[in-house]
Amino acid sequence: MTNEEKIRTLIENWALAVRNKDIDGILAYHADDIVMYDVPAPFQSVGTEAYRKTWDIFFKYTKPGVFDIDELHIIADEHIAFCYATMKCSDSADTGDYVELPFRLTIGLKKIVDQWIIIHEHHSIPAN
Repeated sequence: MTNEEKIRTLIENWALAVRNKDIDGILAYHADDIVMYDVPAPFQSVGTEAYRKTWDIFFKYTKPGVFDIDELHIIADEHIAFCYATMKCSDSADTGDYVELPFRLTIGLKKIVDQWIIIHEHHSIPAN
C-alpha cells in the first residue's frame, strides 16, 4: 500500500470508530501528546486523555452513527503527512432536534516505526 492508501484506511477506520462510539478505535493511532482544536469547548486539548474527554461532549449532542467523510485529500511524503476533509455529523446542541452539521477536518500525521500516527487534529465549522 502507498502512504496515501495507508492514511486513507487509518482515517476511514477512525471515522467508523466514531460512528460506532468505539473509544478505543477513536484513540488508536493518536500520539500521546496529540494537540486538537475543536468547535465546542475546550478550544484546545493536549494529550490523549484530554482528547478522549472531548468525545464525551461530542456523543452527548450528536446523533449516533452519523460521522461521514464527504471528501478527503491526503498529502504525504515518507515521514510527514496532512489531510483535509469536508465531513458531516448530526447535531442537537441548540434545538434538541438533530440537524446536519457540515464541518472541516485537518489532520497532521507523522510516521513512527513504519506506522502513521495522528499528531494534530483540527475540527471547524463555517462561521455564520
